[in-house]
Amino acid sequence: MNDQSHTRREFLRKMQQAGLAAMAAGLPTVPFLASCARKDRIAATADSVILLWMAGGMCHTETFDPKTYTPYQVGMESKQVLSTFPSIPTAVDGLSFSEGLSEIGSVMDRGTIIRSYRAADLGHILHTRHQFHWHTCYEPPQSVQPPHIGAWIARELGPVNPVIPPFIDIGQRFTVGEGEELKAFHSAGFLGTEFGPFSIPDPSQGLDSVKPPPGMDLGRFERRNRLYKELVKKSPFGEYGSSYQQESLMQAMERAYRLLKSPDAAAFDLHQEPREVYDRYNTGRFGLGCLLARRLVERGARFISVTTEYEPFLGWDTHENGHSRLVDMKAQIDRPVALLIRDLEERGLLDRTMVILASEFSRDMLVEGRPGLKVLDQVDVPDRVESPKHYGMHRHFTDGCSMLLWGGGVKKGFVYGETADERPFKAVTEPVYINQIHQTVYHALGIPPDTHYEVEQRPVYTTPDGEGKVLGEILG
Repeated sequence: MNDQSHTRREFLRKMQQAGLAAMAAGLPTVPFLASCARKDRIAATADSVILLWMAGGMCHTETFDPKTYTPYQVGMESKQVLSTFPSIPTAVDGLSFSEGLSEIGSVMDRGTIIRSYRAADLGHILHTRHQFHWHTCYEPPQSVQPPHIGAWIARELGPVNPVIPPFIDIGQRFTVGEGEELKAFHSAGFLGTEFGPFSIPDPSQGLDSVKPPPGMDLGRFERRNRLYKELVKKSPFGEYGSSYQQESLMQAMERAYRLLKSPDAAAFDLHQEPREVYDRYNTGRFGLGCLLARRLVERGARFISVTTEYEPFLGWDTHENGHSRLVDMKAQIDRPVALLIRDLEERGLLDRTMVILASEFSRDMLVEGRPGLKVLDQVDVPDRVESPKHYGMHRHFTDGCSMLLWGGGVKKGFVYGETADERPFKAVTEPVYINQIHQTVYHALGIPPDTHYEVEQRPVYTTPDGEGKVLGEILG
């Protein structure tokens, strides 16, 4: 078999696996799906959302909520370490960030910082469990697969541009550690395949995601596409799966096919950007993901997630060498995030595009979880700092996290909540929870708070039991 044949077969095999697996995921839990009556639409302040996902647990005291700077010193007690970076001013009077985030700080006069987000108590702390909870608003496991927030938005609002996928995920591979767990929440769940994410693992190769593989011309691709549809209809899933799920899969295939033939596919080609713009954004895959997100919003994407990517013990997952690792992570995000905000503003898009920067939880040198709630330690921290690998925040901390928001009706130059200045660095005012964040996003998009569907004869809401409340204090 030659290389081109192998590539084509691999491409079709992945299409088959992805489609049938998506159907299979819904079979046990979605024999019937019915929409329920909702209140009238509310006035929207946003049309699109960009989620900048800091996967792996971004430490608040080393980024957007710095405490007293503690220089490195061999032999000092671990409990002395508060922040390993000095504080720097931002564009907002009295608001300081950690060194290395000056560019993001320069655009905070356009946005809001929440310093009092509290991640949930989920027992044994695992990244993918908390990421599942953040993205779906539901604690795992669930008997019915809850949709990702991007899927809810795609289902309720549909595409702005009928060709561009309404939900696009940039930067996360599923061939890394905990890949299957990551797939669990990168899903439309019971809403159906057509509302799931269009995945682009590498933004520099985004155009490859919307065209046939090398050596396969469009005519041959069309023939293969027809055969694939027949395969779906004749598969066991076609016999046992719900007609809703089968139709949703077919709609997803049709949408992908329309994009393949549309001139709007050029939005995925970063090489159409001026070289100086490409280079400014290019701090790696995350930076280029921010550039791709800007291009896609311009062409009508509804929800876009750009991630630094979760891979165990890499990125923000700083169990060791926390200080030196964060030097690199800050360099990856600082310039492209600020460029994204400025570019959206210059193009007149920021007012109607909500941008969110968040992580699943924070970190602390000494406390695992939250004070007073003993959970299993994920890493041994010595009593004293004996080498650079011990300098920085290591353990998972859920009682105080930072989140940044811009655009889409969010207040400008606003600080909400605070954490303690001494350990434990927990939220001490205005605690914020994930159901409030989700409901605030839906509110900005004009999605009513009682939105839900009947699944297996019970209602499933956008937030558990429909109890999420809008965080109106951060909206202008």
